[in-house]
Amino acid sequence: MKDKTDLSEINQSLIETFEEVKKAVQKNERRSRAGLMLGLQEIGASLDGFIGAYYPVASNIIIVNKTPLRRILETNKALLKPYAFHVLLHEYIHTLGYLDEETTGQKTYEISKKQFGEHHIITELSTNIRKFFPNLVYPIHGWIPQKETPIIELVPGFDFSSSNPYIT
Repeated sequence: MKDKTDLSEINQSLIETFEEVKKAVQKNERRSRAGLMLGLQEIGASLDGFIGAYYPVASNIIIVNKTPLRRILETNKALLKPYAFHVLLHEYIHTLGYLDEETTGQKTYEISKKQFGEHHIITELSTNIRKFFPNLVYPIHGWIPQKETPIIELVPGFDFSSSNPYIT
């Protein structure tokens, strides 16, 4: 993702997708959270798999791993938006106070199913993401990035619908 075109394409896709995530959560859960930031970070992968994203508890940022985004662009670009929706939905649910992975996973599934139906790719990602990404790993509770954390690139314009250009 060193190419500026890829990065701007991914940024725009993540921004648009997050707006849809917020609408789906508001519609299905009647809850929302404003003022979030999105960071892209090269977390990488290992033989055990990769972490798609994480939410540092009590923060206002969602961090998405650039490695799987890059691999999706290289191998199956059609998976970018469904994958982004799934990952952003999962992490957005964490930002609403659901920290347990099992509960968050269940809510991700329920919202996806209500929004898209049982057989949509986004719902399938929430039931069996390993079908599409066999080496995805969800972090265990309390997972912390490496001590030498790679740079986090903030995505400009993220969560724009929650922003008010006028300060009162």
